[in-house]
Amino acid sequence: MKTNAARLLDRLQIPYDLLTYEVDPHDLAAERVAEKLHLPPAQVFKTLVARGDCHGVCLAVIPADRRLDLKALAKVSGDRKVETVPLKEIQALTGYIRGGVTALACKKPYPVYVDQSASSFERIAVSAGKRGYMLLIAPADYQQAAAATWGQLALV
Repeated sequence: MKTNAARLLDRLQIPYDLLTYEVDPHDLAAERVAEKLHLPPAQVFKTLVARGDCHGVCLAVIPADRRLDLKALAKVSGDRKVETVPLKEIQALTGYIRGGVTALACKKPYPVYVDQSASSFERIAVSAGKRGYMLLIAPADYQQAAAATWGQLALV
């Protein structure tokens, strides 16, 4: 099965592997996804939707086992203040549902910020845009495909 994110990578001729896992709709935690993929949580990245007071909606991509540092995201995005977007708004903004949000092939081209820890891995796992599907991709290729900016975004 191809997702819009995978099709985008195909168009850009960026190599990736499409990984699948069994979805538990009652536990969509990124840490559980990492367990199911047999990858360390630090190598599996979740995509969070946020809104800044100056520049609007953006996407933050951080390790599965970390929390988003809103002050750090505000600094890297050029906003004074950033808050995560309420869950009920995510699908309308991105075209994706919780557990399937990806920065690739989003409904609109939002600014994307990736935690710099991603660069320490040969490949990282990111959502393919559908629950149960992940992309294994080189961090530099992901940065290129998502037009992303690196930053220190995650709290332990």
